[in-house]
Amino acid sequence: MSTDPTPFAGTLLGTTIAAVRPRDTAAEQAARDRLDRMTKPPGALGVLEDVAAQLAGIAGQCPAPLPTPAAVAVFAGDHGVHAQGVTHWPQEVTAQMVANLVAGGAVVNAFAAQLGADVVVVDVGVATPTAPAAGLLDRNVRRGTADLAVGPAMTPEEARRAVEVGIEVATTLAADHGCLVTGDMGITNTTASAALVCAFTGADPAAATGRGTGADDPTLARKVEVVTQAVARVPGRPATPDQALAALAEVGGLEHAALAGFVLGAAAARVPVLLDGVIAGSAALVAAALCPTALEHVLAGHTSAEPGHSLALRALGLRPLLGLDLRLGEGTGALLAMPLVASAARAL
Repeated sequence: MSTDPTPFAGTLLGTTIAAVRPRDTAAEQAARDRLDRMTKPPGALGVLEDVAAQLAGIAGQCPAPLPTPAAVAVFAGDHGVHAQGVTHWPQEVTAQMVANLVAGGAVVNAFAAQLGADVVVVDVGVATPTAPAAGLLDRNVRRGTADLAVGPAMTPEEARRAVEVGIEVATTLAADHGCLVTGDMGITNTTASAALVCAFTGADPAAATGRGTGADDPTLARKVEVVTQAVARVPGRPATPDQALAALAEVGGLEHAALAGFVLGAAAARVPVLLDGVIAGSAALVAAALCPTALEHVLAGHTSAEPGHSLALRALGLRPLLGLDLRLGEGTGALLAMPLVASAARAL
């Protein structure tokens, strides 16, 4: 059982961490026994058998309930590091994409419609005020982060508040959804993701930093330089929850913080959470450092073309269900894996 660490006592983050429990080993074993009794060779469903057992352990019952309907929470935020020339895309695209997501015009909307999944867009840190709309939650903590190349991206208090936005969204969605899916939107958020992967795994910035939305060679070199500068300010790999929050505040993004909270909230509610790409993977590193037990409730939907994603999944010990070289974000890769998760549950 997780305990409420002193730095977060009396906060939603602290109470959520304290509520996270390990998977039910009896239910998990019952699922494996049931799978072995089916009309098939033992282990013939491969990784799907592991997923089915994990779902039973999360739910605490065998067979596990179907992980439907699913809900995708797309957390959106902007980044001050945009000023460093780490992308050719203008920052205004974040707000434009939020509007597109809310209007149902993004790829994640198309994939969600195919699966009957709900899409909720959460403004946790968009620089431009977003217009009120159905399906959009205004939970803005600050209008984009500060420039992580030259100083902390946000304060620890802002980071905690953004984590708690994710917890609140997960808690609400878990009440009437069988699986929660991570989504994200934010121009230059792969820069912050690379910095988080390096800070939490010790990876070399050159190995963890990718091209994001298509950076050319000079832009990629600048991106690696910026990540190197930022990670140098993190004293060491975070070993305690308060150090994890401090590292998140130093080099992360508001959407990363909210996604970390989303993972914690799902775990506390005993609902499986399906990770998307590198943004979610780097956020899961934060969540695991805040509460290692939360990782027991996490599934990796896919591995993206961003090099930091595979590094994050390896550090987390998660096996991705798909490998399609996607690099869109939004929750698209995780949604493509959703039928596999549902099939694993149906097999029971």
